[in-house]
Amino acid sequence: MRIGIVSDSHDRAAMLATAVTDAKQAGAEAIIHCGDVIGTNTLRPLLATGLAVHVIHGNNLGDAVSLWRLCAESGGRITYHGQDADLRLGGRRLAVTHYPHLGRGLACTGDYDLVCCGHSHEAGIVHQPNICGGASWLVNPGTVAGLGGPATWLLADLADLTFEIRQLA
Repeated sequence: MRIGIVSDSHDRAAMLATAVTDAKQAGAEAIIHCGDVIGTNTLRPLLATGLAVHVIHGNNLGDAVSLWRLCAESGGRITYHGQDADLRLGGRRLAVTHYPHLGRGLACTGDYDLVCCGHSHEAGIVHQPNICGGASWLVNPGTVAGLGGPATWLLADLADLTFEIRQLA
């Protein structure tokens, strides 16, 4: 299963929609948003993609009631998890948090195959050693809004745990 991972869209609906459309064209079956959506209207265009979207809020929350309402009206296409998420997709266990330091801590537990975070606006892929004697993947897609750096997102293949940082054109 392929998924698109985005973060820090900061009300840039058009840029987020472009990244999600690109992810769908690359075979993504779901989208994870690692926070800082801000406004509900930022997510609304994603309904047209038909992809399942999992979103957390980050430190720039916006209107949580409006986000809950959009999700309720989305027919299950958009799920707002609140502060963080614990997901099972493609036979893998994933954690989603906004902050990199919390993501690193979650990856160190060994409980997750993949931990996704955002906040720093810097894309990165780390094979994080964990306390179980193995390693877990910790990924940050950067900022899809291109704030303070290039506009980036990640394409992940959960079958073989490979990741590719993609830049918006």
